[in-house]
Amino acid sequence: MIDFSPTQYFYEFIKDSAALTRDVLEQHFNDLKGTLRKLLDERLVSLLQEVDGIEQESVKPLDECQKLIEHGVGTADELLWEGESAIHSVTGENNDKLCRFTKKALHIQLDSLPEVPSLVDVPCLSAQLDDSLLTVMRSQIFRHGTVASRPPVQIEELIEKPGGILVRWCKVDEDFIPQDYRLQYRKSTASQFEDVYVGSDTEFIVLHIDPNVDYQFRVCARGDGRQEWSPWSVSQTGRSTLVPHEWMPGFEGYSLSSRRNIALRNDSQAGGVLYSKAPTYYCGQTLTFRIETVGQPDKKDSIGVCVEQRNGWDSLQRDKAVCVSTNGAVFVNGKEMTNQLPAFTSGSAVTFDMEAVNIGPSNNNEGGNFRLRVTIGSNNREVVFDWVLDQCCGSLYFGCSFSYPGWKVLVF
Repeated sequence: MIDFSPTQYFYEFIKDSAALTRDVLEQHFNDLKGTLRKLLDERLVSLLQEVDGIEQESVKPLDECQKLIEHGVGTADELLWEGESAIHSVTGENNDKLCRFTKKALHIQLDSLPEVPSLVDVPCLSAQLDDSLLTVMRSQIFRHGTVASRPPVQIEELIEKPGGILVRWCKVDEDFIPQDYRLQYRKSTASQFEDVYVGSDTEFIVLHIDPNVDYQFRVCARGDGRQEWSPWSVSQTGRSTLVPHEWMPGFEGYSLSSRRNIALRNDSQAGGVLYSKAPTYYCGQTLTFRIETVGQPDKKDSIGVCVEQRNGWDSLQRDKAVCVSTNGAVFVNGKEMTNQLPAFTSGSAVTFDMEAVNIGPSNNNEGGNFRLRVTIGSNNREVVFDWVLDQCCGSLYFGCSFSYPGWKVLVF
């Protein structure tokens, strides 16, 4: 077995990236040459068709004039031949042929010919070709494309989330002023990357990630005031081993997406709390609810977490639960706090973060308590408090309840 040193690894990395860059440059310029040749050929054909059209339109009246002249000359030759024949055949007793010729000659206007246009009225075709096009193209081509020793941005961190991966990136070129970033990803088995985010943020949660599957990520940036994107960062591979958050299927009052991470309150008369399929929220994680669409609010509406599922309740505003109402009110074990968050709007994101503070002295949890430090955030505002439970909870359910249709919630 050959043990490659870091120097050897970086050597191979540089050689591979240089070879890839050469391939990209050659392919790009070959494509440009092919496209440019095609465009020039199409323009040439178009101009030649214009020449053909002008030529045909210009020659047509001259052809007609020429035909009339030739017809007149032919008629005059025929009349001349008939006149000579009539003169030679005249006798004292038979001059009918000469009379017929005379009548025919009087009815033919030999001096009537079509007007021939003057030289200035005759089209003279020419081509006007601006040589400055070559100057402009030469200038553009000489500035087209750049080669960088390293991309201006690189992926800094990949953090697994339930059903997703948080991607963070940073600028590594101090002289580069970014305007937008562009993030792409693909499954390790896929051949093409696809766009997943374009914007000014330096992190993004990529959702709909299958657990225990490798994904590749890469990012690039667009400089301030420029249209072209920078070279791609070195691709990074990440995966999520966490079970995706899913809503419980089969609840009559809610319709779920194919991945069961989006719940829509439908117009069914059935109500109550829609819980998660399993207690998949753990302390130390961030649970996010994003309001995709809003409906008519009600004071009993709620989204939050709870220790256990309780059927028959129409809200999470109860014991052993922490929730937020659509008007921003925060409830802990059914009691409303004085602090309040902003009311829900379309696009609002509500986050729950929890960490264990201490556990009571009783090993069997009788008479002891379990304290969680809870942080709920929404629209740049936070509420922080301690949630006291009578027993240790390794994981929690999440849930939502809406009285009226139209509310749609994504959980991740």
